[in-house]
Amino acid sequence: MSITSTLYNKLAPTSLKNGFFYINLFIGIYSYIFSHTSFSSFVMIIIAIIFIRRFVFIALDSDLILSYYEKYGKKVDELRGQVVWITGASSGIGEGLALELAKAKVKLALSAPTEDELKEVKQKCLETGKLSEEDVLVVPFDMTDYSKHEWAFSTVKEHFGKVDVLVSNAGRTQRARWENIELEVDKALFDLNVFSLINLARIVTRHFVSVGGGRHVITSSLSGVLGTPFLSSYVASKHALHGYFESLRAERGAQGISINILCPGPVESNIEASAFHENLDDKSVIERKPRIMKTARCARLYAIAMANDVKEML
Repeated sequence: MSITSTLYNKLAPTSLKNGFFYINLFIGIYSYIFSHTSFSSFVMIIIAIIFIRRFVFIALDSDLILSYYEKYGKKVDELRGQVVWITGASSGIGEGLALELAKAKVKLALSAPTEDELKEVKQKCLETGKLSEEDVLVVPFDMTDYSKHEWAFSTVKEHFGKVDVLVSNAGRTQRARWENIELEVDKALFDLNVFSLINLARIVTRHFVSVGGGRHVITSSLSGVLGTPFLSSYVASKHALHGYFESLRAERGAQGISINILCPGPVESNIEASAFHENLDDKSVIERKPRIMKTARCARLYAIAMANDVKEML
């Protein structure tokens, strides 16, 4: 058996489950160097490292597990006929996901503060030719107006008779130095990015419990698993979502409630236009870095993750 096969058989079964196969493979190779002195083995290891760095990390725009599911897993059509409620659906990832799911004949409830923008997204969904007027419901409301949450849920449920999936996608970003951020910015950011999502999710979770199951899809970020400079309030809000929803998974996962926490890197959207800064009065806009993922591609990966019940997508 070759060295590569030995390492694969030893490391893959556990590593593939948590999505860090190549990190563990690198650690295994590193350990192997110091435990075997064969020159031929060393050469093979160097070749493997070069391959991993050059062809895997560069070629893939998602983690290994999701890339596998994209090619060999369940298709997005598996979601056909389900009712998916998307918050933050007027632009960016939310809009892109709505269009991607519309192609698979998924029934949609679209929410964001601006009704006109939601109607534009609805029209784009209808133009796919896969859905009827009744299959796409516009439910405009401000997520931070907590008094509207029960009303919004009732509106969706009365229209479709059920809710299968809640996509918690509403949110804002933030840019400022750690020591200069006023506490009011932290409060406002957490109000939208965390507490409003959790409050609505609790309402929907009670429905899921009553019907025996459902799915939460959460837009986190790479900043939800890593510390990031000049994004501390945003980073903290995304970390908080992981804590809330991983706890829900531990409590209710056995009762049919799935949790998909999706952690994209920079994605093409207008989120920077509403970014918080050092204080609430600062309305400046920061230009996005040019190397970002296209919205349509991110939405496609979201849909694949949903179809295959990926617990966490990086």
